[in-house]
Amino acid sequence: MRNLLLSLAVVVPVAGSAWLFLPHGGKGDAVKTVEYRVATESARRAAPYPVLAPEGLGKDWRATSVWYKESEREGKYWHLGFVDPDTEYVQIEQSDRTRDFADASTQHARRTGRTEKVGGVVWQRWEGDKYNALVREERGVTTVVAGTASDRRLTEMAAALKAGKPKG
Repeated sequence: MRNLLLSLAVVVPVAGSAWLFLPHGGKGDAVKTVEYRVATESARRAAPYPVLAPEGLGKDWRATSVWYKESEREGKYWHLGFVDPDTEYVQIEQSDRTRDFADASTQHARRTGRTEKVGGVVWQRWEGDKYNALVREERGVTTVVAGTASDRRLTEMAAALKAGKPKG
């Protein structure tokens, strides 16, 4: 019994100190937001197609990722990711590489054969195990709005997309 009490006298203060000084449990929102307007303007100057980004979404839509890159395999590729008001994921992706782009961007969703007119533009409806999507294939660019969000939220994002004029 004596040895047990001596061991506890050593272990309990060490464990208590560690608990006080080491981070434990997050407070607040774990989603990190990013500013995307500067990257959007840069992409609009670099891309050979009209780069789309949302305008007029509420503050409860939070941008979480943004990039524009050029590669032989993926072409000239624009990506903008969001968490919607229901904490689901929505992404906008565009590329001038049309072959297989929509398949990869939608996480292998499949065409449903249905179309939907959003903001005066016809989109193809795709459904998948991971993502559902709205896909628009135009000359020189494929645009995908996809994610885990509801069809209503995907449509809301597609309706908010605008092609700003490149500056410079």
